[in-house]
Amino acid sequence: MPSPRRLRLLLIGVVAVVITTLVYTSQLRQAQDVDTRTFGDFYGRTKSELERVHSDHQTPPDSKDGKDKDGDGDLDADDAQLAKEMADRLKAAEQKAKDSANAKAPKPDAPEKVIVIIFSKTYCQFSKRAKGLLLEKYSINPEPYVVELDTHPLGKQIQDKLAKMTGRKTVPNIMINGKSIGGSDDIAQMDNNRELVEKIRTLGSVGGKTVDVKERFEEGK
Repeated sequence: MPSPRRLRLLLIGVVAVVITTLVYTSQLRQAQDVDTRTFGDFYGRTKSELERVHSDHQTPPDSKDGKDKDGDGDLDADDAQLAKEMADRLKAAEQKAKDSANAKAPKPDAPEKVIVIIFSKTYCQFSKRAKGLLLEKYSINPEPYVVELDTHPLGKQIQDKLAKMTGRKTVPNIMINGKSIGGSDDIAQMDNNRELVEKIRTLGSVGGKTVDVKERFEEGK
C-alpha cells in the first residue's frame, strides 16, 4: 500500500494539474470548440481519484507550510526529489494541454495566399456593408482577410500608408492583390451591374494565384 507521503504528493499533484488544465482551456473557449467528451472523461477520473484519496488520508500538521513534502517533520533530500517530480508532472500536463489546444485551433491562410484584403473599422456602417457583401453574399476562396484599423496597434500608420498608395483616406478600402477596387459604394455598384465577381476573378488570378468566387445563395435556389 502506498505510503501517506506518496498519497499526499499525488493529491497535491492532481489538484495542480486540474487547476492548470481548467484555466488554460477556459481561455481558449472563445477561439475554438472544446472536446467535451475527452475533457469530461479526464475530469471525471481526476475527481474520483481526488475524492478517494481525500476520504482515506489527511495531511498531517507538520506539512502546513507545504515544504515538508514527505510529512516526516524534516526538510531533506526526499522532499526536494518529491517537489521536483511534482513540478515535472505539472509542466508536462500543462504542455500537453497547450499542444492539444493548438492542434484544434484553425490555421489561418499564409500571408502569400491572401488575395482579397478588407481594410475596415468595427464601428463603420460602410465597412459592415462591404463585409456583408464579400463575406456573406459571396463565397471567396481564399477567404478575404479583414484588418480592423480601429483595433489594430498600427491602424493609423496603415491607414496613412493606404492613403498614399491608393488615394483613399476612408474605410472600407478593398484591396485585391495590392490594387484597390474602392469602398462600399464602389463594390455595391459593381455587384448591381454584375461586374463584381469577374472583377475579383480577374485581379485575383495573377502571378500564379487563383481565386474562386461564387454566390452563396443563387436566385431561384
